[in-house]
Amino acid sequence: MMLRRCLSVLVLLVGLNGVAMAQEGLRDPRDPWEKFNRGVYAFNDAADTYVLKPVAETYVAVTPLPARTWVANFLGNFGDTWIAFNNLLQGKFGDAASDVGRILVNSTVGILGTFDVASEMGLEKHDEDFGQTLAVWGVGGGPFVEVPLFGPRTLRDGAALFVDKYVDPFRIIDRVAVRNTMAGMQIVSDRSFLLGAETVLDNAALDKYAYRRDFYLKRRTYLIYDGNPPRDDEEE
Repeated sequence: MMLRRCLSVLVLLVGLNGVAMAQEGLRDPRDPWEKFNRGVYAFNDAADTYVLKPVAETYVAVTPLPARTWVANFLGNFGDTWIAFNNLLQGKFGDAASDVGRILVNSTVGILGTFDVASEMGLEKHDEDFGQTLAVWGVGGGPFVEVPLFGPRTLRDGAALFVDKYVDPFRIIDRVAVRNTMAGMQIVSDRSFLLGAETVLDNAALDKYAYRRDFYLKRRTYLIYDGNPPRDDEEE
């Protein structure tokens, strides 16, 4: 069923690509669906401005920084399991072993992950997902796409997003209410650490959509190559 869902999304996106490529005057070849993407971006921006950002600001206002750090560490400890698996799939066995070590140390000495003891021991936290794994396997990024509620992606990363969500570590929790609460906490926690980023964005760009698109694509290249991308490399 998961495979069928991913294939359906791919078919839809490829169909949209065919329509977009027939149009003239595309300003960026990486973004053939720009008109559609800008509409989705406007929706995402409004959802963030009127819903997610106020919730995150309230969370910061009522929760002391140490408590917010404990929450972020606890939730991040769950995420290390999928990171470890992706490192394994990419053939980065040393990094995968380090991730497993992080989980063991933080889940015990770190009191269920609330304290990031592993980082202090030199076990670096990595940032891997299935989109990066597909890139390592040779799957091209494809066109840029703005995904409703999830933001900027490439075609490859948009399809991989379904896999990332399907195997989300929170899914092991049987109680739906607890699972959904933790997933919501993850979203709010992540957004709280980005408060203020929009100030940089407002000051840096006349076109926030284009700025964020370019930033996302460059960051993905950086992550795929583990911080050492080829000189002047741009994902096609």
